[in-house]
Amino acid sequence: MSRFSQLGRPTVIVLFAVASMAPWEIAVAQDRLPFDAEDAASIERCGCVEQGCVEQGCVEQGCVEQGCGAYGCADNGCCRGRRTLFSWNNGRVVSDGSFLDEPLVTDRPDFTEASGTVGNGVSQIEMGYTYVYNSDLGESTRFNSFGEALLRQGMFADWFEFRLAVFPVEEQTTAGGVSNSTAGIGDLYLGVKLGLTLQDGALPEMALIPQMNVPTGSNAFTSNHVEPGLNWIYSWEINDFLSTAGSTQGNKRVDDTGDAYTEIAQSWTFAYTLTDELGAYTEWFALFPSGANTAQVEHFFNGGFTYLISDNMQFDIRAGKGLNYAAPDYFFGTGLSVRFP
Repeated sequence: MSRFSQLGRPTVIVLFAVASMAPWEIAVAQDRLPFDAEDAASIERCGCVEQGCVEQGCVEQGCVEQGCGAYGCADNGCCRGRRTLFSWNNGRVVSDGSFLDEPLVTDRPDFTEASGTVGNGVSQIEMGYTYVYNSDLGESTRFNSFGEALLRQGMFADWFEFRLAVFPVEEQTTAGGVSNSTAGIGDLYLGVKLGLTLQDGALPEMALIPQMNVPTGSNAFTSNHVEPGLNWIYSWEINDFLSTAGSTQGNKRVDDTGDAYTEIAQSWTFAYTLTDELGAYTEWFALFPSGANTAQVEHFFNGGFTYLISDNMQFDIRAGKGLNYAAPDYFFGTGLSVRFP
């Protein structure tokens, strides 16, 4: 697969340890379907089963007092299922409410994936277009990624998200005044995002994505190999205006000689809330091949804007450039994301 196509497909991410943080105190949330003793105590006090939480004043009294713990309350005030697999500081409440109470959060348009899941039973489709240009030694390459459709489907629990993507692509090369164009489909992307923790002060919100590319693409764009990877994402909301996130990725790639190597990627992004509808971001990311014959280290800088058309629909634009010789000269794109509650 062309190295340019990596700019337009979902990315893989692994944890970046912050040395200044206090030691972790992670309480593992055991599987409980549908409630444990703590939840049962909340139900008994609220009368959730027979009369409904709203009538019993659970919403006004708050989730903490009602024993919902780190799970938070659903729209009707009852204890909702856990949003993450783990919690910081022995399960102390750090967030509550429904996923649908707030606008959708998307993986696009930046390289760093979102650190949250879409929520159980929620479908989200993120679509877009990316154009990449590079010119080296008298040869130019133009790469188009069409559609970029990523399906994110919440299932089983709020912390579990299934992911699937397929990208139609086209690559045009020009050398000595002669142009050649090839079009086709990239390899199928499959993954699962697992919500790990919610943010608690300096302790980040985190998610893990086991994923793979399956060699189903056109001859010109398939790697002919299953490419597994692991993806760990971490983020912090600093204030109402500024948030930051990072990712470290490791996954299998295949270079131009057909030999497999490990690609490590690092990214860091800052997001800015300009208005209730308008947001912006700036980001650095880099690709580090390990054991490759032909692939080289590539550094990039990019930025863009997002606009909320509604709580369930977002438009985005982005542009970026390569920061070293091995990276493509520049790229830009646009996209639309839609959530179906």
